[in-house]
Amino acid sequence: MGRVNPEDEKIITLARSSRARNGAAEGAAVRDETGRTYAATSVDLPSLKLSALQVAVAMAVSSGAEDLEAAALVTAAGTAAEADVAAVRDLGAKAPVFVAGPDGSLRATLT
Repeated sequence: MGRVNPEDEKIITLARSSRARNGAAEGAAVRDETGRTYAATSVDLPSLKLSALQVAVAMAVSSGAEDLEAAALVTAAGTAAEADVAAVRDLGAKAPVFVAGPDGSLRATLT
């Protein structure tokens, strides 16, 4: 997976597992300031469309998180959308965003 610590590998694995389990286009996971993790997939309903990172950040916020340590996105796309990175930055200004391919290989780290 490249050069990431075990805790960051964990959120990449959680994102990858969520994506595979739901057959979603994207999977994401975030880790908050207390070490809690939140995993999510993209939502694509007729009346609601959210990216996986947006859902994961929303889950963290609704659970009381005040900061993010890191975020991971598993996608076939080469990078994260600006809106996804902005959602992470709203809660964790310094949190790296790890972008991995469907096989879990790290493609980019957005800081």
